Amino acid sequence: QVQLVQSGGGLVQPGGSLRLSCVASGFTFSSYAMSWHRQAPGKERELVATISTGDVSIYHALAVKGRFTISRDNARSTVNLQMNSLKPEDTAVYYCSNVPKIGTKDLYWGQGTQVTVSS
Repeated sequence: QVQLVQSGGGLVQPGGSLRLSCVASGFTFSSYAMSWHRQAPGKERELVATISTGDVSIYHALAVKGRFTISRDNARSTVNLQMNSLKPEDTAVYYCSNVPKIGTKDLYWGQGTQVTVSS
């Protein structure tokens, strides 16, 4: 049974930091690229960051580049998102997911974590 269990998130003031974690089980974590997405109220879900299997390739969306950092620990089957210098516009529900391999539909999502940036 595939599971992606998220932790972290919450309420933080502008300029603050939060760390999200996502622990995977039920599939070979190390063989999948992993991503973080977010969905703000009334908006479509958007890609925030992606990390390849061997940390060779890392992508951060322009809106978060220089403030957010994605990382992974294959030994712990965990992908993290360190979020610094948070802005009110970062307020959203954040989701982790795997990146399906080409030709497959094996896409799995975490349960979602609310991040609220407000004074």
